[in-house]
Amino acid sequence: MQSSAPIRALILDMDGVLWKDKQPIGDLPEIFGRLQAKNIQVILATNNATRTTDQYVQKLAGFGVSFDSGRIVNSADATAYRLKQDYPAGGPVYLIGEEGLAKALAAQGFTPAAPEESPLAVVAGLDLHITYEKLKQATLLIRSSVPFYFTNPDRTFPTPQGLIPGAGSILAALVAATDVQPHLAGKPSPDMYLMALDILGLPAQETLAVGDRLDTDILGGQRAGCRTALVLSGVSTQADLDRWEPKPDFAAADLDELTHMI
Repeated sequence: MQSSAPIRALILDMDGVLWKDKQPIGDLPEIFGRLQAKNIQVILATNNATRTTDQYVQKLAGFGVSFDSGRIVNSADATAYRLKQDYPAGGPVYLIGEEGLAKALAAQGFTPAAPEESPLAVVAGLDLHITYEKLKQATLLIRSSVPFYFTNPDRTFPTPQGLIPGAGSILAALVAATDVQPHLAGKPSPDMYLMALDILGLPAQETLAVGDRLDTDILGGQRAGCRTALVLSGVSTQADLDRWEPKPDFAAADLDELTHMI
């Protein structure tokens, strides 16, 4: 049964919801304008840790949407936030990832270090330049009991050409090599949604978590107590939805259709 509370905000995933790589999904300026007209706030929350928030602002601007970087959170931010809680003084970490993760860590006082520099932790995410050497060094550190943090478990990544390996593919390799499960900050952990709710200043019951993946976006939103909406424009299919329990509050072909339903 759907809640009777009004929906006052959306927490939107990006890949598979707003776009596929460089291709927007629908008329984004019209969609965001419609939400503004309904006085619905928007936070963007993505498991993709490869870009900085400023880079996401630039990408949105390229699609004709003006957006505040302070209302974008990703799994890099959530990972750095979690690491800061565990290591308040900051310090060296062994990093596998892109600029987005490196900058989020730097903002919390963590710097990339070589394996021989006694890193506090192994911190990893999607790395578009992954090598066997990086996997080897991370494996040796984790096997020597260095704590292991990972941004998100998304196994695949939607592009106009189809699904390609995501961060979870690197995670699978490291788990297989070490027999160690990491501290996960990205969805389906509720951490990112809780950060977004803090920014919004709204209760979870009045907030709709929107995503294209049942096993990360929807599960994470449900764990955070949010109402949830699956859009079928990315990874999860109608067949996946038919098998999923508990069902999200809404399901739509895409974000455009969803904004007409709420």
